[in-house]
Amino acid sequence: MLKIYNTLAREKQTFKPIVAGKVSMYVCGMTVYDFCHLGHARVMVVFDMVSRWLRASGYDVTYVRNITDIDDKIIKRANENNESIAQLTQRFIDAMDEDSARLGVIRPDIEPKATEFVEGMLSMIAALVEKGFAYPAANGDVFYAVNKFEGYGKLSGKSLEDLRAGERVEVDSFKRDPMDFVLWKAAKPGEPSWDSPWGKGRPGWHIECSAMSAHHLGQHFDIHGGGQDLQFPHHENEIAQSEAAHSHDGKSCQMVNYWMHNGFVRVDDEKMSKSLGNFFTIRTVLEQYDAEVVRFFILRAHYRSPLNYSDHHLDDAKSALTRLYTALRGVEVVDGAVDWQHPQAARFKLAMDDDFNTPEALAVLFDLANEVNRTKDVDSLHLLKGLAGVLGLLQRHPDEFLQGDVTSELDVEGLIQARLTAKKNKNFTEADAIRKQLAEAGIVLEDTPQGTTWRRA
Repeated sequence: MLKIYNTLAREKQTFKPIVAGKVSMYVCGMTVYDFCHLGHARVMVVFDMVSRWLRASGYDVTYVRNITDIDDKIIKRANENNESIAQLTQRFIDAMDEDSARLGVIRPDIEPKATEFVEGMLSMIAALVEKGFAYPAANGDVFYAVNKFEGYGKLSGKSLEDLRAGERVEVDSFKRDPMDFVLWKAAKPGEPSWDSPWGKGRPGWHIECSAMSAHHLGQHFDIHGGGQDLQFPHHENEIAQSEAAHSHDGKSCQMVNYWMHNGFVRVDDEKMSKSLGNFFTIRTVLEQYDAEVVRFFILRAHYRSPLNYSDHHLDDAKSALTRLYTALRGVEVVDGAVDWQHPQAARFKLAMDDDFNTPEALAVLFDLANEVNRTKDVDSLHLLKGLAGVLGLLQRHPDEFLQGDVTSELDVEGLIQARLTAKKNKNFTEADAIRKQLAEAGIVLEDTPQGTTWRRA
């Protein structure tokens, strides 16, 4: 049975969906004011993997990932670029979609935009004010009163006193408590705004996910995911908002059964950040590496562990993926259903059911590749491609990956034939010269009993 590490419970728990056979999953998406970076790539790929495995396990999945298209950073960037917010956000939504498609990420079932759900946010804020969990301030903002929610801090595992002592919070004279957070921001000159019972303004960041998840998945749903950096305060605040707004007769309504958080991306063992100058967009990385290599690199680490980015690790991932594609080479593989009774498939399933243990699942693929290389067993070959497909890997023709876009003007096939002719005529000096010429162009020849093939170096 599938077990998921639940951040809220701080342990692996057997997954039991609210509705048998169905899974409702919400993941915090991107704030679209710039190109997506490697941290975004990890969220995209990790929860794509989770969704794929849930579906492969027979669940009917509804996967929602939101888009934040109104935010302080968005407003600032649009003003700097002298363009409308709609133009800015659509441009980067399009770029995000292009990046995720290249990484083999299947589009979520639903992708709501924050600006489309302001009415729902206003209704939720009004409910919080009515129930005493929020208060309008003299400056036109509306704040959530954290000390009114008994369970505040349960996701981060800290008491309100600990959080007050340990967190750097914004000093705001209009707040009753330094830990209180904004639900509605009063309008400022030149900013977009909506009408509300508290005057013109726009929603705070945290309230959008509470409103959108409730609209699409209901007040209580199965899985909520996102990056580890969102655990506090964003997800903590979501719980406080949602469970208080949906409370009945003083009893809160549980928002989510399983909270999942993927680990940070590090660059040469330092946390990736713009301030350190080690910040990489997906597009920058894909200029140097094949997108499937990047996907493989992300899945090679367990989703909860830190992911250390470096050229060395990407080069190693490229070599490993090359080994898998090489095993598929030269045989026509027909896609088909995976026989889960096969010992290696059962081992793969055991790994994935253990909190989505992709490193162990990938180890199964390499064992199958070794079996194919050793015995040319067709069943192992089909199983290798079938199991890899569950992870969104090895779905191209091997030559497409192995040969790729070779920019050399050389006639590779012609030179291979010339080399074979030279060898046949025992002109080994010429044959070696051709191999060297191809190697200098980044092409590796591989002589097999079936003939000579080639791939990128």
